[in-house]
Amino acid sequence: MSKKSPLHDVHTELGALFTDFAGWSMPLRYASGPAEHHAVRTTAGIFDLTHLGEIELSGPEAGRAIDHALAGEPSKTAVGSARHSMLVHETGSVLDDLLVHRLAEQRYLVVANAANALIVLSCLRDRIDGYAATVRDASGDWALIAVQGPKSPAIVSELADIDVPLLKPYAIEPARLADHDVLLARTGRIGEDGLEIYCRPDGAVALWRAVSAAGAAHGLVPCGLACRDRLRLEAGLPLYGRELTLRTTPFDSGPGRPSTTPTSDSFRRKHS
Repeated sequence: MSKKSPLHDVHTELGALFTDFAGWSMPLRYASGPAEHHAVRTTAGIFDLTHLGEIELSGPEAGRAIDHALAGEPSKTAVGSARHSMLVHETGSVLDDLLVHRLAEQRYLVVANAANALIVLSCLRDRIDGYAATVRDASGDWALIAVQGPKSPAIVSELADIDVPLLKPYAIEPARLADHDVLLARTGRIGEDGLEIYCRPDGAVALWRAVSAAGAAHGLVPCGLACRDRLRLEAGLPLYGRELTLRTTPFDSGPGRPSTTPTSDSFRRKHS
């Protein structure tokens, strides 16, 4: 049986068409795929990304351990920032592409693709053996809501206790959002400016409804996984299972050293 996001009943109310993705029942699309795509590029869309895997790595030697385990020396990331990385097989093939948040000096949050979360967890545990560090599956701690598009900072600002427009690209920090404690990140996961809200699963429905209400005047629409994949392809961001596979190396697929800024024109203009 497919796992269900804590937002599953909300998606049902909204008329979502569901698909099984990596063992999760997730919304593929709502009323119109093209309308969702257009909204994210011109106003904003709201996505449920709870199916992604979150893995916490911490301890006195967490920096050395994560540099040993992953590509790109994540330990050089400043506290409160994030960078892209990859889990690479000893043959050079890609096991997964990852986003690594540095939450504290000795604490990292690794975000993995849903289909590969268990592989990443197992490999990290194996690769940090001998370091003074621990790996913990934190996926059950978090639901993940993404608000993506040029209007997303204005929408989230209506609910947050921090100055959202001042949150820099690839930053993450604790915030209070609609009376809920969250981690608020700005990574633009689909190539457009946007915020990711890491929240407790029992607060996900209230936060989704609060963001949706705040976004109504801005043209916010719910968006599914099909929209997300099309937007990432349009922005030139590689997808695992397509451009990135066990049959490719990072250089075969094009990213080389992944960019640390989203690639859409509107995002670049705002932050150049």
